[in-house]
Order: sequence, then C-alpha cells, then structure tokens
Amino acid sequence: MTRRPLAPTVLLGLIGLLAGCSGEPEAPQASTATSSASTSVAASPSATPAPTPTRATSSPTPSPTPSPRTKPDPVSMQALMEKRYDGRDLTRGRLLADQGSYKRYAVTYRGDGEKITGIMNVPDGKGPFPVVVLNHGYIDPDTYWSGQGMPREQDVLARRGFVVLHVDYRNHAGSSNDPDVDLELRLPYVVDTINAVKAVKGATGSAWKVLDREHVGWFGRSMGGGVTLRALVAQPGLVDAAAVWASVSSLEADNWERWFADDPARRATNRRIEKTHGLPDESPGFWRAASARPYFDRITEPVLVQHGGADRTCPPRWARATVDALEDADVDVRSNVYHGADHTFEGRTFTTAMERTADFFDDHLR
Repeated sequence: MTRRPLAPTVLLGLIGLLAGCSGEPEAPQASTATSSASTSVAASPSATPAPTPTRATSSPTPSPTPSPRTKPDPVSMQALMEKRYDGRDLTRGRLLADQGSYKRYAVTYRGDGEKITGIMNVPDGKGPFPVVVLNHGYIDPDTYWSGQGMPREQDVLARRGFVVLHVDYRNHAGSSNDPDVDLELRLPYVVDTINAVKAVKGATGSAWKVLDREHVGWFGRSMGGGVTLRALVAQPGLVDAAAVWASVSSLEADNWERWFADDPARRATNRRIEKTHGLPDESPGFWRAASARPYFDRITEPVLVQHGGADRTCPPRWARATVDALEDADVDVRSNVYHGADHTFEGRTFTTAMERTADFFDDHLR
C-alpha cells in the first residue's frame, strides 16, 4: 500500500487479516513410485488368481515422541498472547462526586492475583452506556492518587454519554503492590487493563445494568498509549476501538533509552534488567519480542492516533513510525498531528483532539 506521512488530515486504512494466524505453506508430498515391470493377468471365468507374494514383516517403527513446546519468555508479547485473563469482581464503592450530568464512583476489580483500584464516571440516565477504559501515562506511583491521570478526558467522555473506567494499575493508589513491574518492562500494566475490560464484560447485578458490556473501547495517553497498543496485540477483538494520544514508542528499546538508560534513580533497576534480559544492544531480539510493533498484524480494531508536532516528551517521529507500521499491517488507523502542540495538548488543541476522539468512539461503540 502507499505510505502516507503523518499529517493533520485523517488517514484511513483497512482492517487487516490476522497474518500471524496463517501457517507456513505445506511442503509438497513425495509421490508414490509405481513399478513399470508389473504384469497384468487376463480376466476370464476360469482364471485362477495368482497367489499374493508373501512380504517379510518387521516391527512397526515407533512414532517419534514430540518434543515439548518451548514456553515463551514471560516478559514478552507472546506470553501476553498466551496468558489466561481472569478479570472479575467489578465492585462499585463510595460516591466521590456528583457532577450534574454524571456521578463519579470509586471502583475495584480483581485479576492476575491483584486487586486494582480506579474511578468510574457514570452518566445520569438508564443507559446502557458504552464503556471507555482509560490507561493513564506515567505518574510517580509514590505521589499518585486514584483517578489522577486524564481528568479532562474523563469529564468530556462522561458528558458525551460514555461510562469511563480509569484504571489505577498495580502499585498505584489502593492497588496491590508488584515490585517487578519495571523489570518486566511494565507489561503487568497491560494485564491490568485487559482484566479491567474482562471485569466490565463479566459484571453482573443491578448496579451494572447501566453498562453496555458489548461496546467497550480503550483510550491511552503517553505511557498508557503504549499499554493500549500492547493490549490490542495481546487480545485482538476484546474491544471495539482504541485511541492513543502522545504515545510512547511502540518499540520498547526506544522507551528504555529515553527514560531509563541515563536515569540515576533507575540504576538498580537497570542492573536487574541487564542481568535478567540484557540491554537493547546486547539482546535486541528480547526487546523486539517485548514490543507491540512487530505484532501489529494481530490488531483487528480501528485505532485513532493523535500526537503533538512539538512534543518534547514523546518525539513525533515515534508516532510517525507507529502509524506507518499500523498501515503496513493493514490496520484501520486514523491519525492527526497538531503542529506546535506539546505533550499535554493544551487549549484549542485539547478541545479539537477530544471532540475527534469522542466522535471516533461514537462511530465505533454505539
């Protein structure tokens, strides 16, 4: 297909076939040889059939024992693809605020042996309302409070008639602690958001009649954009559409080099990463296998990518490379770049980007 550069206009792709599900072509089978010296016997009523030659018998050759399948590296996209997800027990807690057109609640759910907290904005009315699960960007877990990320996005979507579930991730707010998240390149956050969708889809009881459990989307920002892309790869078909804003790179080596390599506060983590996995220049295969981009051909949902043209946190070239790779994988991708806009999408940039995002979810979740 013809590759188009990242531009302010909307780029449309086609929903691709899952190339990763197609097998290798079968090798041609050897044909059975036929003897050219065979002799035919004339058929007649009095003909006596010739005796069948006796063949020497031998013990059957035992079938080879299949070699055990090698398990994928637990820190890899393949491991996420093969994982069984058990998101469940979505529970509504206390009312946090009444915003006039929607109410804000504390929520929890469980999955992967963890308890995850979050907030949920529920529009007033009977519903059912489609659900958007939000994956926030990096905030120091030591200072984070529940629902802190993406407050503007939470508000707009709820006022547009979407139930909004903002996931805190493990190690954040009241969620369970996991000391190995950075060692595992933050893949556990992907597990948390997949389990959030599973918990929504499996929610029962009168409190959850307001949820349209058949129409769910993902919306990720910055680090949460990377979480969203990896979740789409790991569980194609779980949601109906996804939006990513100002996303980190879809190659994990880029992210490590940008935020970890030269950070004195992460020296201990880097030593563990080097000892366990090898650094990107030593183990490039490991780092690609933990990245979303090599597996974009698994994505079945439409994706909206939006990025600031002057983003100094996540370089615009990362967004261009991600969109190009999505297009090459025949993913239905739309993209917008906002020239002069930085990472946070302020003022009119935010308003325009948010209107486009809400319209995108209207198109695919209603």
